[in-house]
Amino acid sequence: MILVVEGISASGKTTWCTQQGGQHVIAEHGRMDGVPERASDPVAAAVFWAERNVDRWQAALAMEASTSWAVCDSDPLKLHYLWCLWQIGEASTNDWLTELDATRDTVAQGRIGFADAYIVRAIDPQLARQRALADTTRRRSNFELHVRLQQALLSWYAAIEQVLPGSVQVGFPAKMPAVQPRDDRYSLAAFDRMIALLPGK
Repeated sequence: MILVVEGISASGKTTWCTQQGGQHVIAEHGRMDGVPERASDPVAAAVFWAERNVDRWQAALAMEASTSWAVCDSDPLKLHYLWCLWQIGEASTNDWLTELDATRDTVAQGRIGFADAYIVRAIDPQLARQRALADTTRRRSNFELHVRLQQALLSWYAAIEQVLPGSVQVGFPAKMPAVQPRDDRYSLAAFDRMIALLPGK
């Protein structure tokens, strides 16, 4: 079983994952060196991030194989980030379509797929700001940008829920939910339907 936990910065997803997932957590990527510049080489940047997403998915599969379940602190299939940026005018249409193509290739190759379930938290932006200011253990660069992404992020997971009914829960539960494994993790048709359901810009 693979469970994804999502929400904007300071929504509490890492805390929930740590409390409920313990050693089963697949952490977010940290800072990376050698990242291609999207402005100068959008194709290289798109391929780079698609491959890093595959890396996290493979880590989740390895955890699942050894312990039967994994909890991902943010979605390995993180195409939503570029789509959300595009929705708020912080990425170009070309950036979005280039990233979509690179990610779709990895889905078509069966190297990344849908999780069995998703938990997504919507949080009041002011509460998120208060939490971010109070947390001295983490640097939250571009925090205000992440706050602006929340509505688009919720729209993304609403589209997943339409394609995979019952897979998305809004709000963090008090304990780990019971999750049934999916048999359509790598469905390219489901991926394409989800993309088609996303709101236009």
